[in-house]
Amino acid sequence: MKEQEIGYVSKFFGQISIAAIEITAGKLSVGDTIHIKGYTTDLNVEVNSMQIEHEAVKSVKKGDSVGVKVTDKVRRKDKVFKLVD
Repeated sequence: MKEQEIGYVSKFFGQISIAAIEITAGKLSVGDTIHIKGYTTDLNVEVNSMQIEHEAVKSVKKGDSVGVKVTDKVRRKDKVFKLVD
C-alpha cells in the first residue's frame, strides 16, 4: 500500500488517547487508515471517528485541525500518512 502525507500531530491528549492532527494536504474520512510515524512512533490506526471542536465530522480537508482516537502514545510533530491503494 502507498502512503500519502496528509499532516502532522500538533498535540496529544494522553488521558483520553486523542491525537490532534493538522491536515496540511489532501482529505481524510472516517474509515480511512492512517500511519503515524515519528522518531519513536510507528502506528497504524483505523479512523473510527473524528471531531472538530467537540463536533463529530465524517471528513476533513486541508487546513482543518481534527481530533482522532489513537491506540498508543504519539508525539508532537509526528508525521501522519493516509494509506491509499
